[in-house]
Amino acid sequence: MEHGIQIAKRVIIILGTILSIAIMFLATMICFSVRWMFDTWSNLTMDELMFHLTAPLEGTNEGMIKEYLSVCVAPAVLVLIVTVILFLAWHNKKRYFVLMGGGVIVSLVLSTRVIYGAWNELDAGGYVEAQGTYSTFIDDNYVEPSQVALQFPEKKRNLIYIFLESMETTYVDEGNGGGFKKNVIPELTRIAQENEDFSGESDKLNGGYSMPGTTWTMGAMFGQTSGLPLSISIERNSMDTQDSFFSGIITLGDILKNAGYSQTLMIGSDATFGGRKLYFTEHGDYDILDYNYALEMGMIPEGYKVWWGYEDRKLFKFARKRLKELAENEEPFNFTLLTVDTHFEDGYPCELCWEENANGNKRYTNVMACASRQVDQFIRWIQRQDFYESTTIVLVGDHPTMDSDFCEDVDGSYVRKVFTSYINSGASVEIDRERNYTTFDFFPTTLAALGVKIEGERLGLGTNLFSSKQTLSERFGIEAEQREIEKKSILLEQLADLDEGKSELLIREGKNPMANIVVEEYRNESGILPVRVLDFENISNGVADVMLAVWTEEDQSDLKWIPMEIQEDSSYYIDVDIAGFNYKLGEYQLHVYVVDGAGEQYKVAEAIGIAG
Repeated sequence: MEHGIQIAKRVIIILGTILSIAIMFLATMICFSVRWMFDTWSNLTMDELMFHLTAPLEGTNEGMIKEYLSVCVAPAVLVLIVTVILFLAWHNKKRYFVLMGGGVIVSLVLSTRVIYGAWNELDAGGYVEAQGTYSTFIDDNYVEPSQVALQFPEKKRNLIYIFLESMETTYVDEGNGGGFKKNVIPELTRIAQENEDFSGESDKLNGGYSMPGTTWTMGAMFGQTSGLPLSISIERNSMDTQDSFFSGIITLGDILKNAGYSQTLMIGSDATFGGRKLYFTEHGDYDILDYNYALEMGMIPEGYKVWWGYEDRKLFKFARKRLKELAENEEPFNFTLLTVDTHFEDGYPCELCWEENANGNKRYTNVMACASRQVDQFIRWIQRQDFYESTTIVLVGDHPTMDSDFCEDVDGSYVRKVFTSYINSGASVEIDRERNYTTFDFFPTTLAALGVKIEGERLGLGTNLFSSKQTLSERFGIEAEQREIEKKSILLEQLADLDEGKSELLIREGKNPMANIVVEEYRNESGILPVRVLDFENISNGVADVMLAVWTEEDQSDLKWIPMEIQEDSSYYIDVDIAGFNYKLGEYQLHVYVVDGAGEQYKVAEAIGIAG
């Protein structure tokens, strides 16, 4: 009996020790990881964090992985070793349980405090709330490109689209619209001022806001070419492993492919990372000339790898050669570049960069200045080529920088925007004033810059900036748009999953899900607005649930979702009680959404009800 108790006690001690060590190690990893995360990414948002946590490691900068191992894993392992030694030294002491329990308590308190701080810093609560809240903003304002008439000019213009990694208007001096005391990118400043950045008559640079879902490279490339945020869970869509990437949408690449363009994506990193290869292959059948292609073709020595693959100095050299080849062909071309040297943290200083700390500058400043000079030289080279006359260049930042300290001295009230410049455009601005716009607007604006006439001047969530039509930012305000974009969208989920369900077939056949909505006369005495929905058509797998979205404010700040009740005649009915809207009289926006038996969601009807 006594022997059995001793064995049980020993087992408890062993299991308790293992559990305590595991908790302490995990707590240490959390503390080091959170600190590294905020040191590495400045202005980190939850959608960026979720992307980085779920994106594949393939193609990731090896330096970043090594940094995480040295800054987080190595110290945590060291703490683990010390903890094991202490436990071994004390395992026969009477107060061993005190040591074990104290270590666990301290670890839990520290890690909880760190997690709580990160939760508040990232506004994770707001993110979680937004992820659980649906908005009809995207559903109501998205313009389906297949429903828009596009007229290309008789002689199609070439397109050179250059995504400049982490390039912002912030780096310009304050006198020219930036946030710095001294201009870091003078060449790019001149390019924007001499061409079109939609700043009107002002010499101060203007740029596009980066909305939620567009604040990292893949999200930015997706947003600028589709007019949509990449705000659906990456893990849920498994974009790095699946056969499709938003197969139900029409993008810039799709439109240009159908117009007879040859299309090329050239980047100095692995295109697999973040789903870039999948997206550009599926939407436009781009030739992918990435780091792996350069190795295979002998463009760089075997085993060569710096930073994320190869540096921009080589990228621009290879781009010149490719452009000459493309210009020899009869079909128009879309040549898309993505630079990489200016990626956080602190960028990659190539042989063309000034020495670090020269003139008091730090490394990232020198890398940005070097990028400005290299891009300027590349643009000047293009302008000397015969094909330039019929070529439009779009020179834009992908997203604001995530570097931890580069913009730490910028005034907190300064609004950070991505660098924007349209060069040798085939369109002219209709209103000569500063525009308020997001990177979604680049989708139709790029087509307009190629001389394409766009019916209604809108595609996706974007507006043609050369036109006089209001952007969504100008109509609703940037804060209201951002607030709604952060929320979930039934349409966006539907578009992302079209290749997995029958909904894709229905839409392709033009058989959109629909229903009739009847808004009965407002009952003044009870404050009730009766709504009935009937005659459902083209609903896959039958109607399972019906929801009514109701709001009165233009920015949908008072949006409410109301479940409708099925009636004996198979219609759905609900009394909208305007008490929930403080008895506000006037127009009520009423939008009907259906969930079918397979979980697919559709918007089927909309109407305006009048209270009063």
